[in-house]
Amino acid sequence: MLIIPAIDIKNGKVVRLTQGKFDQETIYFDQPYQVAKIWEKQGASIIHVVDLDGAKDGIIKNKDSIEEIIKSINIPIQVGGGIRSLQAMEELFLMGVSRVVLGTASVNNQILLKECVEKFPNRIIVGIDAINGYIAIRGWQERSSFKAVELVSKIEEIGIKEIIYTDILRDGTLSGPNLGELINITQNTKLEVIASGGISKIEDIKKIKNLEHMGIKGIIIGKALYSKKMNLEEAIKVAQI
Repeated sequence: MLIIPAIDIKNGKVVRLTQGKFDQETIYFDQPYQVAKIWEKQGASIIHVVDLDGAKDGIIKNKDSIEEIIKSINIPIQVGGGIRSLQAMEELFLMGVSRVVLGTASVNNQILLKECVEKFPNRIIVGIDAINGYIAIRGWQERSSFKAVELVSKIEEIGIKEIIYTDILRDGTLSGPNLGELINITQNTKLEVIASGGISKIEDIKKIKNLEHMGIKGIIIGKALYSKKMNLEEAIKVAQI
């Protein structure tokens, strides 16, 4: 199982939000590329990068920081936040991004999503960010009427192969993953699932790893690493057992 450290960028700095609230941030690093190098040194095989400003405003805002990360490490990165056009995707791929994560666009523009899958096969992930089972969009600032289980069915038909499922109410809280919702999602789709939100300790990784046979292929970890509640090297070892 993959362990994927997260780098969330806001105003060019590495931050963590609580439950996606922009007024509840903690700044951990001034330069995102510095923490990317740390995660690479500790054994990460891929890094998850989120442009928080882009997610909220609908256009990539921290392009320079993303480019610096790519130039500083030798492992792939996947990027989400504000990617809502083919042009934005092409720009990121030319920059060296391995895969892009679409959130709002997957809900509001499924014609675009289909075009993306056709043009960039196996390089598009859909980020499903949910509150009580309902999708949140525009940097989690707006709740849609879509249920997560409804969206996975639609995007599977379009040709998406992988999703990131984030429980927003758990994200940044260190309160543990929402195993019930993870199981619910895996039971309603054949897509591969990356779990995100609330991971706080090694025991959480073990619990999610027990669901690996249901299609969960990885775990994104953020605040637990930055607050030193968890060691990345140890997390990777446990996930590989």
